[in-house]
Amino acid sequence: MRAPVTAFVGLGANLGEPLRALHEALATLGSLPSTRLVRSSRIYRSAPVDAGGPDYLNAVAELETGLAAPELLAQLQRLEQAAGRERPYRNAPRTLDLDLLLYGDGRIESAALTVPHPRMRERAFVLLPLRELAPHLVDAADLAAVAAQRIEALPPTSSPA
Repeated sequence: MRAPVTAFVGLGANLGEPLRALHEALATLGSLPSTRLVRSSRIYRSAPVDAGGPDYLNAVAELETGLAAPELLAQLQRLEQAAGRERPYRNAPRTLDLDLLLYGDGRIESAALTVPHPRMRERAFVLLPLRELAPHLVDAADLAAVAAQRIEALPPTSSPA
């Protein structure tokens, strides 16, 4: 068994019942093999970026995992499929989207996985919830670059954990 690594996962949904999908995904993340859900951000409502469709609900989860990054990615994709995720075209609306944002201090570039996530610094819906959990990972320049993107935190009663 490998030593646990801190990983951050971005969650998003804008089809079906997005709030329910995020709550269920967070509950399931904590039950993945060799993985523990440490905590999650509040849930945010955001306008789609580079896409159409209804607003998204988003959050970020902090995990402690003994899974290797490709294994964790495979588990995240399995959860997406179980939630009915389809990929008809790039940035299509979705029932559940789970992105591996960070995996420890690792840098990975393969055909299947890039960590840190290549577009995370371009998206308010990633940076604001990530800042809640790990302020040292998000700097003022990052936030300034996404300041024009529409995003709002939902009331705490909507937050999963």
